Amino acid sequence: MSEETIGVVGAGIVGLATAREIAVRRPGTRVVVLDKEREVAVHQTGHNSGVVHAGIYYRPGSLKATLCTRGVALLREYCRDRGLPYDECGKLVVAVTPDEVPRLEALHANALRNRVPGVRRIAREEIHEVEPHAAGLAAVHSPHTAITDYTAIARSFARDVEAAGGEIRLGFPVGRIRRAADGSVEVISRDGKSLIHADRLVLCAGLQSDRVARLAGDGADPRIVPFRGEYMTVRPEKAGLVRGLVYPVPDPRYPFLGVHFTRRVDGSVEVGPNAVLAFAREGYRLTDVDPRELARVAAFPGVWRLARQHWRTGAREMRGSLSVSAYMKAAEAYVPGIGARDVTRAGAGVRAQALGRDGSLVDDFVVHHLGPVTAVRNAPSPAATSSMAIAEHIAEAVLERSPSG
Repeated sequence: MSEETIGVVGAGIVGLATAREIAVRRPGTRVVVLDKEREVAVHQTGHNSGVVHAGIYYRPGSLKATLCTRGVALLREYCRDRGLPYDECGKLVVAVTPDEVPRLEALHANALRNRVPGVRRIAREEIHEVEPHAAGLAAVHSPHTAITDYTAIARSFARDVEAAGGEIRLGFPVGRIRRAADGSVEVISRDGKSLIHADRLVLCAGLQSDRVARLAGDGADPRIVPFRGEYMTVRPEKAGLVRGLVYPVPDPRYPFLGVHFTRRVDGSVEVGPNAVLAFAREGYRLTDVDPRELARVAAFPGVWRLARQHWRTGAREMRGSLSVSAYMKAAEAYVPGIGARDVTRAGAGVRAQALGRDGSLVDDFVVHHLGPVTAVRNAPSPAATSSMAIAEHIAEAVLERSPSG
């Protein structure tokens, strides 16, 4: 019997975790990871703030809630086993206005339903015990929320894949995906010079997930709309004002968590990210503009429906993108000692946000099964936290459908 081949498109943390899980579960299977970039973890994984989310926000029973809880346990164990950074610095979600307090109470109840370890509601006077320089009326404290280095984890996953006999094929932009007569899948590079035959194929293409899925015969929806998240770095002399993570109470209408303070594993502190519409799929700068992408976005009715509902929020986010003072105005409410003069512009990430034709922002993870192809259509935060659990979820489905399953 010939060796079974399973292909994975995408060398971000979800794709690499999935390839690793398949290689571990099915020794002897040839696992091939394909990516158009020359390195792993170039896009969402490499621009991640490094937070290991504990599961506070996600709807109980959803894939996000289930896989986040499982993912934290797997990731913690993996990091400790491999000597990778993992620091349970803790998180405060802070209400600064009276109208936020009921939303904070609902968030606390949600966290309890999701069995977030150690989570508790704290009063104003207790906030300073956790974060001496934070301010607010009340807060939810998650002591086991952690920070890590997702790029280092992704690189470790890649080494695991290769150690198990798998292959990481970089510089392979996917141009076509077609079904062969024997039921296998052929993946052809954009220049037509490279071809991979796979018995099963998993698509973890992140920012390009809808486009790559359509190559495999999937439908157009949900559509990926890129949102750029910009960060500020706190000057070193003020970085000591933040011990761990300080977050606002999120607006339940959006999947974004709002501008917050994040300690990194290197000791630096970031503020951000905001969320502004990017003008290119990989538009990390305001000046990155892809006219074809803009035309595609403009032709999608979901974007216009989203804009009509939330144009005020979009305008506020754009003001923050253009002005450091406007950006920091909201953040100062949480840590008053850090203002516009205490930060410098840092990098940015681009979030692959799935959007429905009706203008709805798709919140949960979305995975489609298309015969021999499995397509991850939406994997926003906490996908990095959940990566090893997402990998288990996908591997079980893929190997069950495998001829050798």
